[in-house]
Amino acid sequence: MKRTRDSTFVDRSPRKPLYVQVVTQPALHGCWSVNISETGIGLVATPRGGPEEGPREGQELEMEFSLPDSHARIRVRGVVRWRHDTEGAEGGTVTALGLSFSAFEGSDRVTLVRYLLESALHVAVAFATEAQARTIRTALEGHARLGFADSAAEIHALLSRGDVAVLLVAGWDEVQALSLIEQLSARRLEEVDATGAAPPSDMAARIVCCAPAAPERLIGLFNAGSIFRALGPAPEVEVVRQAVLDAGREHGVRTEQRRMALELERNLLRERALMSGPAGAPAPAQGDGPGFSSPAMQRVMELVRVAAPHRVAVLLQGETGTGKEVLARIIHRMSGRGDVPLVVQDCGALTETLLESELFGHVKGAFTGAVADHPGLFVLADGGTIFLDEIENTTPNLQIKLLRVLEGGDVRPVGGTQVRHVDVRVVAASNRDLAQEVRAGRFRADLFYRLNSFTIDLPPLRDRPEDVLSLARHFLELFNRALKRSASGLAPEAEEALLAYSWPGNARELRNVMERAVLLSQPGENVTRRLLPPTLVGTRPATVVMSGSLKARMEQVERDIIREALEQHGGVLRRAAVALGMDPVTLGRRARRHGLWKGG
Repeated sequence: MKRTRDSTFVDRSPRKPLYVQVVTQPALHGCWSVNISETGIGLVATPRGGPEEGPREGQELEMEFSLPDSHARIRVRGVVRWRHDTEGAEGGTVTALGLSFSAFEGSDRVTLVRYLLESALHVAVAFATEAQARTIRTALEGHARLGFADSAAEIHALLSRGDVAVLLVAGWDEVQALSLIEQLSARRLEEVDATGAAPPSDMAARIVCCAPAAPERLIGLFNAGSIFRALGPAPEVEVVRQAVLDAGREHGVRTEQRRMALELERNLLRERALMSGPAGAPAPAQGDGPGFSSPAMQRVMELVRVAAPHRVAVLLQGETGTGKEVLARIIHRMSGRGDVPLVVQDCGALTETLLESELFGHVKGAFTGAVADHPGLFVLADGGTIFLDEIENTTPNLQIKLLRVLEGGDVRPVGGTQVRHVDVRVVAASNRDLAQEVRAGRFRADLFYRLNSFTIDLPPLRDRPEDVLSLARHFLELFNRALKRSASGLAPEAEEALLAYSWPGNARELRNVMERAVLLSQPGENVTRRLLPPTLVGTRPATVVMSGSLKARMEQVERDIIREALEQHGGVLRRAAVALGMDPVTLGRRARRHGLWKGG
């Protein structure tokens, strides 16, 4: 919880209703979302395999779903915090789950947060005449987003969006209006569709009737819970506004009540089980991180534990692939801000203009293509932590704005005049020595001294060989789970090869090596030298042409060099270009010619 300026308390991550189908792995039949926030999601499902289907508490679940309007696909991994199974009205199992997000694919977290920030009360309007439509627009302007429909098919399409909270049934045709209401009411009779093709009835839109109807018909609909309020065909503007806002609030309250009831029932059952049976095994303690057993990394972790609880800015310095982002996530987890997701931005991935807009936001019309306001990553990270990777690539103009945020927490969007105050912990990272960059005039001294208040230097993997095998085993287990493989361990000959290698790409290169080995392994097979890349075992790559013209041989050598550079730098073309001393555009052109890169 955090305190707002009016001294009230609000949830850092409020839930919003969202009822869309969700595809999961492990698979859960008939899975729908019921609410969503920046940090988690509520799901309900009708598993065909009963309570044994799907993940248990503490296990991971991969999800994919579409957002309304944009239809943007969100791919995210989450941890099941609680699960509750009950018997459905017509037999079978109804499962409710609460999940917290652990990792998003690409920029999907930013897409989700933008949707949540820009979302409003959604109201569908059926059969409205021109006069009624004008009244409804006047009543709800600035309060809700409206969708109008003139047929039952259009109404069903609007309601299937997944986030419509209120349905206004208007017009002057009593038969048409009441027929639609009764049809929707019949659909709500079942708590959950046994086929998994529809969301729970509690999630259905609240209906406000603005059409003529006989009193006895309205009384029957009220008693059946089919309508929330009846206003008549010509209501006043204020009456419409109040009824719709009340319906929206009731809709949200019922959604939250349902979630809380399921969670409380699940907790009660768990307490009874603990009192009547043997205590379960305690949850394993979460370690500081993978491969942090060497004296060098133990010293690093001592510094992390000192800095993490405080708001002080932290600067992480080290070669590419040494694990700076992993360390940033550990700092965030230990900081007390772990209930708000970490926001990550690579400062070397965008031009100055795009990076400024991404970090600080922009107002509509600030530049070509700015079709709507964008809050920016600092606003999205309010109350949490932002990780700025490769901060040495920022321009002096952008560094001035970063300094302003660090010193006062003030953020002004591109093209805007209003300044917003944010509470954001900044963790920055650099592949270069920033002190040297300051001396060379490439980095502002004032920003460096602000970041340099707590610097942590990460040693390269070649200087901490004690971590190589523990990291390798960690990655082996990680990719066994991710790739559904069963590689059983490291053979002595593979351990010898891993320890003998110098790891110019550091832990990232080791991660790629282990991913390749697990992917190539047979079920239950140990990772041997056969599964390691030729560069690790001291042999010439099999693709090298041993005969042919000089041009063909040179082409093959160039291909192998580019391939190796891309592998060592995780497929990031720009970083591979820096390592090879080449222009990224030139390297991209050559990599495409050799079939090693498909970027634009």
